[in-house]
Amino acid sequence: MIVVNISAILVIDLKTDANIIEGVIYMDKQKIIDEIIKLKREKDAIILAHNYQIPEVQEIADVVGDSLALSRAASNVDNKMIVFCGVHFMAESAKILSPDKKVLLPAKDAGCPMADMVTAEKLREYKEKNPDTYIVCYVNSSAAVKAECDICCTSSNALKVVSSVDAEKILFVPDRNLGNYVKNKVKDKQIDLWPGFCITHHRVKESEVIKAKEAHPDALVLVHPECNENVVKMADFVGSTSQIIEFATKSSSKKFIIGTEMGILHQLRKLNPDKRFYLLSPGFICANMKKTGLNDVLNALKYERFEITVPEDIRAKALISLQRMMDIK
Repeated sequence: MIVVNISAILVIDLKTDANIIEGVIYMDKQKIIDEIIKLKREKDAIILAHNYQIPEVQEIADVVGDSLALSRAASNVDNKMIVFCGVHFMAESAKILSPDKKVLLPAKDAGCPMADMVTAEKLREYKEKNPDTYIVCYVNSSAAVKAECDICCTSSNALKVVSSVDAEKILFVPDRNLGNYVKNKVKDKQIDLWPGFCITHHRVKESEVIKAKEAHPDALVLVHPECNENVVKMADFVGSTSQIIEFATKSSSKKFIIGTEMGILHQLRKLNPDKRFYLLSPGFICANMKKTGLNDVLNALKYERFEITVPEDIRAKALISLQRMMDIK
């Protein structure tokens, strides 16, 4: 098993002096960081970054966390501007929760294939045929889909959310793997699963877990519930990115096999320099999460570009499902 150096993912065109070419700024890495800090202060901006972002972006962020932590941060922002280093649905959620803030997505094409696997139109068709079914929506979905749902959840609170629902019949959208994980834990609900999945987590196979365990027999296996059921069953711990970080940090064990996107290794190693972390699969790379670089953050701040907007009628409905999630402690 190879310990992956995720800093190698970042590629920046470094030049001695700053130049502007077709609206893109190129300068020395430290100058980029200094300029980001300066602009952030001048424009009263806060930078939120997901645990899957590249190390350099995580380091300049004000808040780094999983979807739930970032949602809570976005809902309590005092700043005028939010620069969201993640993917589109995350920035949309920030706009839904803080409509009076300007929300910027530095990499405009950073999407989520799983979120695209469910549409508002298809969900409405399901609801017409199943009017008595309560819809639980994974936060990895569009604003339009959230607007059609009863409550949202994240990977860190999905069990708590579904358990709290006063309904026997539930549809979990769009991730069938997270939904199946919940279904296996919450036995008093009839849970149907939408056929969506995370392409990064779903492709990991049991054979890779076996190989990793053989290479590191004294390491604990920590995986994300977006992995398929067979992989989840082989894990010593299953949780969101923040829960994986917390578990590894508090654990007395010194070696861990990490079954989620490689960006999490930065925080794990930063918080636990005396522990060893091995990536479960070399396929744990989300191309969309790796689209945001320091130049993108700088350009977002400088030009206030790639602003996220959500039509008010959709935002108001989506807010209901998100707020219901936020109200669950």
